Amino acid sequence: MKTFFLIVSIIVNTSLLFAQKITVAQDGSGNFRTIQEAINSLDTISINQRTIFIKNGLYPEKLIIGKSYFKLQGQSEKGVVIRISLPRDVWRCANPDDYGAATINVKGHDLAFENITVINSYGFDVKRDSTIICANESGGNGAIGKDKYALPREKGEEMGKKIVRKDGHQFAFRSMPGATRLTFLNCTFRAGGGDTVSPWDAENGMYYFKNCTMEGGVDFYCPRGWAWAENCRFICHNMNAAIWHDGTNDESSKTVLKNCTFEGDKGYKLGRYHRPAQMYLVDCKFDENMADAEIYHVSSGRQSDSQEPKWGHRIYYQNCHRKGGDYQWFTNNFKIDPTTISVIWTFDGKWKPF
Repeated sequence: MKTFFLIVSIIVNTSLLFAQKITVAQDGSGNFRTIQEAINSLDTISINQRTIFIKNGLYPEKLIIGKSYFKLQGQSEKGVVIRISLPRDVWRCANPDDYGAATINVKGHDLAFENITVINSYGFDVKRDSTIICANESGGNGAIGKDKYALPREKGEEMGKKIVRKDGHQFAFRSMPGATRLTFLNCTFRAGGGDTVSPWDAENGMYYFKNCTMEGGVDFYCPRGWAWAENCRFICHNMNAAIWHDGTNDESSKTVLKNCTFEGDKGYKLGRYHRPAQMYLVDCKFDENMADAEIYHVSSGRQSDSQEPKWGHRIYYQNCHRKGGDYQWFTNNFKIDPTTISVIWTFDGKWKPF
């Protein structure tokens, strides 16, 4: 009898490993009750994309994704909500890097996310800043390396402590170097602070967003490398910048935003960059609250990793308009034929995400 149950267990587990579709349901009607369990069940060798189908529900989970070639597909965008409450500062005072600081944390590649809402609710939950003990580099001046990004010191912050701002960095999505060819369809990302959506691989990163909503504070959409965002809605709760780009490693890296809408608190600025960047905004719409301030380069201040734009100020607009009247700085200024702008062109022919 023991042998029989062992054989059955092996068959069941093997079928899950190589199944093309796995279902997550909190009521027990699927293969797993949590999303992380479903991710952990996937084999690590298959290059055939598998689908993890998530039934509607609130999933209070932090997802750690080190595996590749699969899709997280929700039953509905509003119905599947993945949520935690965690400021980056708290995580980094106990850990050496950002892997684990977000609601969804990714090291895998060739992944797709569809019909889900991802929230880091810390900035919505708390009422004020706080101070914590911080013994590692986050409590000092910080160190910057290829895969490590220092946290800024706050004014009046004591050595060995960290001021955790209500509106500080709060990742809903954070990917690490090596996580590339990531696709997002019909997804919502919300945070009460900055860097809500942070796909960070300046060397090889390629990211595709379509029909997504992104909300947060400063630089809340901040891709590194190559990125395309189409029919997306951006909601800004910060006066410094909504969007950001890092194209440090390759002159051709770029972020393209096509047919996107921008709204936010009165006086919000559209964007900025600290490192070499290249941005194309095509057929975008801005609300009346957007400030009369062009996308700008930050070369001083507390951003210790600022670099001069070695390929120049490369910010381009085509057919963009603001409710209540246009500003002069986003008049058409493309140096190439606007009809050449496409997904394939954005990724230099290296990736076709659909």
